[in-house]
Amino acid sequence: MEPRRPRRRAAAAVAAALTAFAALTATQAQAAPTRNTLTPATRFYVDPHGKAARQALVDFRNGDIDNGVNMARLASWPQAEWFTEGTPDEVRAKVGTLVRRARAVGRTPVLVAYNVPGRDCTQYSSGGAASSAAYRQWIDAFAAGIGTGEAVVVVEPDGTALLPEDCGPAADPTGALTDARIADLAYAVKTLKAKPRTTVYLDAGNVQWRPVGEMAQRLLDAGVRYGDGFALNVSNTHPTDHNARYGTWIAKCMWFATEGPEEARGHAERCADQYYSSAAPNDGAPGNAVSAADPSTWRWTDAWFDQNTGTPPADELRHFVIDTSRNGLGAWTPEPGKYTGDPEAWCNAPGRGLGPRPTADTGVPLVDAFLWIKVPGESDDSCTRNTGGTIDPEYGIVDPPAGAWWPDQAHTLARNGAPRLTFNR
Repeated sequence: MEPRRPRRRAAAAVAAALTAFAALTATQAQAAPTRNTLTPATRFYVDPHGKAARQALVDFRNGDIDNGVNMARLASWPQAEWFTEGTPDEVRAKVGTLVRRARAVGRTPVLVAYNVPGRDCTQYSSGGAASSAAYRQWIDAFAAGIGTGEAVVVVEPDGTALLPEDCGPAADPTGALTDARIADLAYAVKTLKAKPRTTVYLDAGNVQWRPVGEMAQRLLDAGVRYGDGFALNVSNTHPTDHNARYGTWIAKCMWFATEGPEEARGHAERCADQYYSSAAPNDGAPGNAVSAADPSTWRWTDAWFDQNTGTPPADELRHFVIDTSRNGLGAWTPEPGKYTGDPEAWCNAPGRGLGPRPTADTGVPLVDAFLWIKVPGESDDSCTRNTGGTIDPEYGIVDPPAGAWWPDQAHTLARNGAPRLTFNR
């Protein structure tokens, strides 16, 4: 009779998990904020039938109690819903359904619009609408699906950080594709923000990607002024505090280039960044120059902003959100010499953990929310670490395609959560 015990334990665990979900749904039925900007009181929507919830049931049925409980815990926390394809009618219906479900329990859903033409340089997450005209029809339908409901929308991960002109020397020789991308992003932000209770954040890459001034200018060009701010670290693992610092610099740089001294207007490129600051001695002595790999040197970047922007009026600085779905243990770095090419440190980074829990009560100036934008447990694609084969040497398998559910990764993220994963009460 011993083999039957795990089943009894599994049944009890399933019952406990379902009870937790029922309690969670009941507590969601509270008044939603009336403003269309986030406040510390904002509570985000939890899909009780998400992938982690389904995985919990699979684990329990298999007698895997520890992983099942962890998946039930994961499923109790709010995660974004991605919209990546479909006809205008399809996206309108799907968005509308999600917004209505969230409204019924007094919660705010987090949505991701990810369908811009030529997304991801036709690489891992390639796809997108067939043309700018098709994309704008899709965005119109997305906005129509939200209607008068409340929603947070993250617009086009990598959309500004990976423009067509960044895809290679022959990718956009005339610049026409990049101009179209910028215009499409501005259209998306403006159209979505026109809805009365929608909060909109335009994606801005992460702290280890574009220099501050470059990203600030791209955001300005792509219509960040029409929305509420920008989003950082989507699908990446860089520490929360590093991204908070980067985002604050971007916000101040945009102010510097638009509202700062007359001679600064239109010159975001003058801003110090995570790679260089003119405020540093830059004399070759250790610590006397900015290094992106050494946050202790970022004091020189802070010094530049102290000298050149001071303390701008708080209501003139753009706010931002940070994806903390995989950054609990920080970024992954392979052991030196293991790979001769790009190790694709962002791609299905091994051994990572969930980061700070989703909340709009961050306690960090300018950071409106920590969100789990990348769905924990979804693959980035079939990473190869540039080894020339099809196997990911970190896992010894062909990784699942982009967006596919990967139970082993979900289990690892939950097990390694920092802080430790608990039920959302």
